[in-house]
Amino acid sequence: MKRGCAPFLALALAGCATTEEIPDPSYIPSDKAAINTQLGVEYMKTGNYDTAIVKLKKALEDDPNYSSAYSMLGEVYRRTGQMDKAEEFFRKAVDLDPKDSGAWSNYGQYLCQVGRDAEADMMFEKALANPLYPTPEIALTNQGVCAARQGDLARAEEKLRAALDRNPNVPAALLEMAEVSYRQGQFLKARGYLARYSEVAKHSPRSLWLGVRVERQLGDADAVGTYSVALKGRFPESEETRLLMESERRGDHGETVGQ
Repeated sequence: MKRGCAPFLALALAGCATTEEIPDPSYIPSDKAAINTQLGVEYMKTGNYDTAIVKLKKALEDDPNYSSAYSMLGEVYRRTGQMDKAEEFFRKAVDLDPKDSGAWSNYGQYLCQVGRDAEADMMFEKALANPLYPTPEIALTNQGVCAARQGDLARAEEKLRAALDRNPNVPAALLEMAEVSYRQGQFLKARGYLARYSEVAKHSPRSLWLGVRVERQLGDADAVGTYSVALKGRFPESEETRLLMESERRGDHGETVGQ
């Protein structure tokens, strides 16, 4: 049974609602398979999905039992909305190596996205059950994000805190904690998590828009202006900029907090 790959690290994309993860190590594949999988991941990170697929498929040509390549192909298909293919490759990855915690976590993220919440939670628990899992904070972050999407803010906070206890610098966990705190009406806490997030990641449309809303609640007009200018200037075509401009036109900020 061939398993995950040694040279890869957990991948947490700043500003995203979810995190993505390369499976943890337990098997060293051929050099070609490892290199092509790494290249596929790098192309995926830059949004060059077609080339990522080519590289990951080349990895599987060289090592057809390489679970990491299957898991990353599933992730590419998830990001491009090809959900049937995504599930096929995630299933193949965990079938090849039931101890591959990264693959379980990625699969759970997919299941959360398609609304299969109970199954998603089972996948995260399978990932966390492995005592040799090197990055449990990633599965915990995914689990917290999924809980927040379901509206279970208490469980989301529990899982995200656990992730940050293990690694205080996971960008996705910090951003999600800021969002959860905002939704709970804890605006000073939200500000603090956003500040920590900005120290370890570049601001995204989501984080800047959240900053606008947090600072509006706290009454800091200068901070609102700083976030607003950054959002409009750096991401003029984003959905968050559209929401900002709509709220400015209304003059009422269009805020709904605590839901």
